[in-house]
Amino acid sequence: MVNPPRLVSGNKSVNSVKISFRVPYFTQWGESLVVCGSVPVLGSWNVKKGVLLSPFHEGSELIWSGSITVPKGFQCEYSYFVVDDKRNIVRWEMGKKHQVAIPEGVQSGQEIEFRDLWQTGSDALPFRSAFRDVIFRQSWDSSTITTTGVNHITFEPEAESIFIQFKIFCPTIEKDTSIYVIGSNMKLGQWKVENGLKLSYVGEFVWLAECVMQRSDFPIRYRYCKYDRSGNASIENGPNREVSINSSRREAKYIFLSDGMIRETPWRGAGVAIPMFSIRSESDLGVGEFLDLKLLVDWAVASGFHLVQLLPINDTSVHQMWWDSYPYSSLSVFALHPLYLRVQALSENIPEEIKQEIEKAKQQLDAKDVDYEATLSTKLSIAKKVFNQEKDLILNSSSFQEFFSENEGWLKPYAAFCFLRDFFETSERSQWGSFANYSEDKLEKLVSKESLHYEIIRFHYYVQYHLHLQLSEASEYARKKGVILKGDLPIGVDRNSVDTWVYPNLFRMNTSTGAPPDYFDKNGQNWGFPTYNWEEMSKDNYGWWRARLTQMGKYFTAYRIDHILGFFRIWELPEHAVTGLVGKFRPSIPLSQEELEREGIWDFNRLSRPYIRQETLQEKFGSAWTFLATTFLNEYEKNCYEFKEDSNTEKKIVSKLKTSAESSLLLESEDKIRRSLFDLLQNIVLIRDPENPKDFYPRFNLEDTSSFQALDDHSKNVLKRLYYDYYFQRQENLWRQNALKTLPALLNSSEMLACGEDLGLIPSCVHPVMQELGLVGLRIQRMPNESDLEFGIPSKYSYMTVCAPSCHDCSTLRAWWEEDEERRQRFFKNVMESDELPPDQCVPEVAHYIIRQHIESPSMWAIFPLQDLLALKEEYTARPATEETINDPTNPKHYWRYRTHVTLESLNKDNDLQTIIKDLVRWGGRSIPPEESQVEDAVSEKPQFVSTGVKIRNPSESNGVSLKDPLSVS
Repeated sequence: MVNPPRLVSGNKSVNSVKISFRVPYFTQWGESLVVCGSVPVLGSWNVKKGVLLSPFHEGSELIWSGSITVPKGFQCEYSYFVVDDKRNIVRWEMGKKHQVAIPEGVQSGQEIEFRDLWQTGSDALPFRSAFRDVIFRQSWDSSTITTTGVNHITFEPEAESIFIQFKIFCPTIEKDTSIYVIGSNMKLGQWKVENGLKLSYVGEFVWLAECVMQRSDFPIRYRYCKYDRSGNASIENGPNREVSINSSRREAKYIFLSDGMIRETPWRGAGVAIPMFSIRSESDLGVGEFLDLKLLVDWAVASGFHLVQLLPINDTSVHQMWWDSYPYSSLSVFALHPLYLRVQALSENIPEEIKQEIEKAKQQLDAKDVDYEATLSTKLSIAKKVFNQEKDLILNSSSFQEFFSENEGWLKPYAAFCFLRDFFETSERSQWGSFANYSEDKLEKLVSKESLHYEIIRFHYYVQYHLHLQLSEASEYARKKGVILKGDLPIGVDRNSVDTWVYPNLFRMNTSTGAPPDYFDKNGQNWGFPTYNWEEMSKDNYGWWRARLTQMGKYFTAYRIDHILGFFRIWELPEHAVTGLVGKFRPSIPLSQEELEREGIWDFNRLSRPYIRQETLQEKFGSAWTFLATTFLNEYEKNCYEFKEDSNTEKKIVSKLKTSAESSLLLESEDKIRRSLFDLLQNIVLIRDPENPKDFYPRFNLEDTSSFQALDDHSKNVLKRLYYDYYFQRQENLWRQNALKTLPALLNSSEMLACGEDLGLIPSCVHPVMQELGLVGLRIQRMPNESDLEFGIPSKYSYMTVCAPSCHDCSTLRAWWEEDEERRQRFFKNVMESDELPPDQCVPEVAHYIIRQHIESPSMWAIFPLQDLLALKEEYTARPATEETINDPTNPKHYWRYRTHVTLESLNKDNDLQTIIKDLVRWGGRSIPPEESQVEDAVSEKPQFVSTGVKIRNPSESNGVSLKDPLSVS
């Protein structure tokens, strides 16, 4: 807290003064503002007991104000809240709390007025560790600027004099640069910087200055500006600021202005994205390793990137086979994956025979793709040998003891789980006998030093400790180099995970998580994770989530929230589902039986059971229909069928088909029959709630079903209207409220920069809430938010976004370009504005154009998959483009094994590629990290690359938008 100014007064001080609060803010009908703070007079953070403010209009602004009486020496923190007519919180300020510190020497009856600005989520971003500790870290070392404190003035209140304190936040400033406030009167230099009022830096990006004005000086118009020793001035953007006084009120002698952030062209940066397992180096054993990140950071800096983005890195070893390559299905949300361990770094005294084993493994595992099972088993085998050699030395060290003390809450259950998984040869807890249900007593027995298997428990501690050391080393290296390490927060956990074992009450184990049909999969997705029991989680203020984010914050300074839509509502499927089509949103307001009956809908059995008729069976299965009907169905009326009890769910169908296939009873392919049977099972209009039979949910895309098509026109019209209401109208307020309960718990539990993956079916409440909370969204050009666009327009993206040409869940830029000729022609004509035929391959000029489009966008971040950046140079495009795809969302058993075909050492030697990328970033107006002990490369007149003769327009001239214009800031 900034020390209060010492105001010299000729009169005796008294014990109480008046404080008034004033903030401009436009509310909706029925909303009011409350100021609430850390002391009883402001409600002690109980908003219902805070001070209700009153509104009045001043010009075009709506001002809210209120006052309290406080004693001498009063100090507190406070924030503003929007409430409804029952004092329920509607929204609140983000960022740092406001502060009150009463100046010494204030006279009896005087009023101190605090004039604030409402702090939005974006105002809080500079205080996130990504910016404070990484991007702006270089600007704020002791050689650049020192904390000086404010040169407090002497103020003796007179009839016409008013004390003013100016306060501004400025996170970016160069060496030997100061901040001034300049304005319309003499005290502020009459707009001349050299005569303006110089501010003092007081820490945490805060600059202050004080002066005494006369009433005749008001209204005062002013701006802040930067001024360096060479006489160069940079005046803030936007309109003049103004401070005025009410001539009819003469009490306020002290005005404290809190003017938010200095208004500059927003900071913009660029980064590279690559899964940890996809990195290739000369030192790794078959897969990227945490220490490889240091090489990747070096390449990022040389290429002008401020960020390295990874996929999840938590342990996924549930099945102990290649299925575990799926990085979003965590065995533990706290444990790191042993796959990324560098075994050579486990000890400085590795015996020669183990060194030879490591070298042999490097050669055997140096394949085109990751061999998940062989790589993991090899690393664990070698690690166990090193562990046996030095376990006592390491596990008795003070460093390990500190690590264990900080992490034993998750580390002990994790080690016990891994032991039980290996002992019973399954993670399915129902097979664990008395250990199926977790308890603290059972845990302590499992990890007891007296147990016969204690060495196994210690080994898991040992591996996690070294993973922590190696990732911490890479993380600190990135920070020092000015590079953000961005992690990934999966939306779910595996059904058979440590977390569901220890905290089963936090999960709805009879359900499954997925996504409705969208760009990625027209049949929807079923990820298999249990959905969350948010009501239970809220009882300790989402402690499990807060612990996850705290753990992530040890290594990362930014993170991606996977499927952020799940914090508004999740697509919930029954546990017996295989596909993702027949689900419902949780939470959501269902269609009640009473509501449907009022609309003339009454035959609920007909609408909620599969609609199967003989003609449908004949059409789907041809001559085999009778065999399949006899095997899977019962005829309950003439030509009307229903599934048998042993076939009435998707999982039962899969199981029965497998048995039939093994018995050679199937006349067609198993996959084709399964899809057809699933179609029959999904041929419903309404989904009955299993927990409340009088509630129903419209089946997604219900108009596509023959069940719907067979209805009368009245029923069709009613159900279409209710379908639209359910999916696009009635839930919006509920989902908004749900997100505002859950997301702040995440945001407030760490100082990392949060980005939300907001792709898919987007409710209208999502983007306003993300903006309100300061969450950075995602824009993929081929998946535009605008329904009338086929391709997004990067030049029109908003600032609070990450833009990218592709991501891990879709094909790479090269593969996308090559997979659809007609779409390629439309893109070439409509986006690249060329009437020529496009090249069949994504040649470097095409990649250069698209990447430049994104770099020049207004988005805060332009982050590119490494595969897309390699497309800038022809020598890196020899590998078939389809082999560079990381994930196929339509395949729930996809093998995540892509590895780059070039080592990081080779990339770090490729100055040509680095120059191409760095010139793009620099010319796109984005920040580039400083390079130690290097002179900046000479900047060419425009970014250069090796041409293959394709003529393409400058992306800055496309779409009628000049991308060189600075983003306006109000």
